[in-house]
Amino acid sequence: MKLALDAMGGDNAPQINIDGAKEALQHVDALDKLYMVGDEALLKRLCDAAGFGGSPRLEIVHAPEVVGMDESGLVAVRQKKHSSMSIAVDLVKDGVCDAVLSAGNTGAEVAACTIKLRLLEGVERAGIVSPIPNNRNYVLVSDTGANPDAKPSHLVGYAVMSALMARYIYNIPEPKVAVMSNGTEDCKGCEFSKEAHRLLRHLADANLLPFQFIGNREGHDLFDSDMDVALTDGFTGNILLKSVEATAITFARWIKDGIKKHPMAMVGALGMRGVFRSIGDRLNADSVGGCPLMGVRGVSIIAHGSANPRAILNATRMAEGMCRHSVNDRIIAAMAPINEELRRLAEEESVV
Repeated sequence: MKLALDAMGGDNAPQINIDGAKEALQHVDALDKLYMVGDEALLKRLCDAAGFGGSPRLEIVHAPEVVGMDESGLVAVRQKKHSSMSIAVDLVKDGVCDAVLSAGNTGAEVAACTIKLRLLEGVERAGIVSPIPNNRNYVLVSDTGANPDAKPSHLVGYAVMSALMARYIYNIPEPKVAVMSNGTEDCKGCEFSKEAHRLLRHLADANLLPFQFIGNREGHDLFDSDMDVALTDGFTGNILLKSVEATAITFARWIKDGIKKHPMAMVGALGMRGVFRSIGDRLNADSVGGCPLMGVRGVSIIAHGSANPRAILNATRMAEGMCRHSVNDRIIAAMAPINEELRRLAEEESVV
């Protein structure tokens, strides 16, 4: 795999990208070439200081501009054509790289990849897939921010893309996919979710889905159910994701504050250090690394703005898995008969 890394993206860039790149080159054997994009002189100095500047697997690509975290994504893509993010995406567009990774402005990366890379054949809209830890392993939520004004048919694409990610990246042979709703009954939900449910049920009955459709699921099912993929629009999904993240952070803060107030609790906490460490690691976004923007040509991984070197390493591993298993080719193959059936259904219903 050849990876383009937006070295200037992230709250703590470029140092965290330098350290993460070093980890990736050491631990991801399938990483044939790493293209580090950003201020050439600065990156060369930092890579040399980190001890891998002379690696034959590293190439620095100069980019004079940087997209700020607070900039409008679409405006930044249009006005900063020589930013590290835009040039990194261009490397995938031009066929130099297989994947792009950035911890920078999410809106800008979504815009850059959607505009420059275009969508896969048969995919209507790209979606961000975010893994959320639960009692079983992870539940993959899509979309979590790429497409706030989704149509029911878009959720069909999210379902296929997320299910194939579940199968090939998380080793779930038959992923179980559900529509997020306010009740598990088929009749529950808003018009949007009920129509998405209807389309998926029709396709399931036609035996065209590469996963098991299990109907509707509620919010609490994210953490304790048999669901592997949760489907929603990008507006709701983004609120859901940020609420879950904030809840985990707040709950951890409450525990720490409570322990500090009681001496005996502090003694007990010493014995619980291993448990707390394990829970913290499971909740830490860096253990996942990044969220793929699925549906675009090439592989695009969006890391958290506060990502650390471990996150960059794990995001690289995710990109490598997506490339190795040819997930995009599988998406195209799976969507072809599904889209044909959806067109047939629409024509049939328009006549009626």
